[in-house]
Amino acid sequence: MAKLSGTIQNTMYYNAPEFIIRLAKDLRANQTTAEKELWKIIAGKQLWGLHFRRQHNIGLYIADFYCHSIRLAIEIDGEIHNKKEKYQSDLNRTAELERLGITVIRFTNRNVFENITGIKTQIECVCQTLIAELGAV
Repeated sequence: MAKLSGTIQNTMYYNAPEFIIRLAKDLRANQTTAEKELWKIIAGKQLWGLHFRRQHNIGLYIADFYCHSIRLAIEIDGEIHNKKEKYQSDLNRTAELERLGITVIRFTNRNVFENITGIKTQIECVCQTLIAELGAV
């Protein structure tokens, strides 16, 4: 991936360094159970015909799921995200992604397992709003 054209590297991967690209590849090979469950409902353009990517690198960050056409990142948070240090790190990460014009939505692992239908509905609403705002798709 390091040999991507400057345009793609700049716009889609936000100049992600090679070590982040490798890490994202490793994370794709080792998805969590919650990530696998969510992937079942967003893979293959199932939501509004949108193409989502798993473990997509954005600069120094890796989004669990990312749709470039509407600039949407979806994060699935395990228990570690409840710790004060990680929570603050997540706030900083979200602020940086939003600075890049990316909308970030977060769900907990527990939400995924207990309410996947509700999560799908929430994601569809966000997608519909972003499509309308951006004139995307």
